[in-house]
Amino acid sequence: MRNKIEKIKDDALQELEGVSDEDALNDVYVRYLGRKGVLTQYLRGISRLPADERPLAGKEANRIKGIIEGAVKQAGEKLEASGFDPKDALDVSLPGRPMERGNLHPVTKINNEICEIFVRLGFDIAEGPEVETDYYNFEALNFPRYHPARDMQDTLYVSDSIVLRTHTSPIQVRTMQERQPPVRIIAPGKVFRCDSDITHTPMFHQVEGLLVDVNISFGDLKGMLTTFVHQMFDKKTGLRFRPSFFPFTEPSAEVDILCVICRGKGCRVCSHTGWLEVLGSGMVHPAVFEFAGYDTSKYTGFAFGMGVERIAMLKYGIDDIRKFFDNDLRFLRQF
Repeated sequence: MRNKIEKIKDDALQELEGVSDEDALNDVYVRYLGRKGVLTQYLRGISRLPADERPLAGKEANRIKGIIEGAVKQAGEKLEASGFDPKDALDVSLPGRPMERGNLHPVTKINNEICEIFVRLGFDIAEGPEVETDYYNFEALNFPRYHPARDMQDTLYVSDSIVLRTHTSPIQVRTMQERQPPVRIIAPGKVFRCDSDITHTPMFHQVEGLLVDVNISFGDLKGMLTTFVHQMFDKKTGLRFRPSFFPFTEPSAEVDILCVICRGKGCRVCSHTGWLEVLGSGMVHPAVFEFAGYDTSKYTGFAFGMGVERIAMLKYGIDDIRKFFDNDLRFLRQF
């Protein structure tokens, strides 16, 4: 038994002298001191020796174990002092890896630009929840429970009384309940509708605006939106206000701009009409003021709303809204 334990020690020390990296050192450690290692198996075999030989054999095995453990530690310190593993060396002759710079998504850029224009015009930015109650999303905006105009929204319902907001107009009502006029806000954010094709996605971004004060007229609305369009596109971009319907405004108007592609001559993008719809607007309906607790005999106001992706598509000449969400770097790098 003594010869066997001495041979284990000699073999282990000889292998430790030849290790050149941490992997080889770990292999030697596992082979001799691991759970199934040579020395570990020897220690387990001591229990099968005659009773009078066990104490001496155990003492000798523990001594050898200490020697091997000390040799492993010294070999590790020697490797550490000699420097890093050649496999991890840095080859300074290799070409460097260029670090790519990130950039804002085109939808984010247009959203920021829209907000900056209206902030310069004196508007504050307001925010609200994306998961909204039916009351704020519909009822307080003059959508009665069974009103057919609710079908315009393609609503995603969480429950009978909770929805994913279909527009950011609920923020207007929440703001009016918290503030007295004058109120001048824009409400950017994500909205959700059950719709998907080349011009619609289930999730998209809107910026809606509200201005309430004394003696606010439709002329103020036209002047404000004309200023916005000229700053977002250019002063040569003409506008027209086309009568429309929204439950929360009266009168209501869709705003069209001269086609940014053909400049009114007619093309595929504008369906050969020369005009492109960009946003909806109108004077706030008195019923909405009543929900907010405003005096309808004293205050008037206007509201408007636009899709950020729609503005981005016109600004950049993009023909498919789904490209914004494909995360194709070839597309995104263009901006």
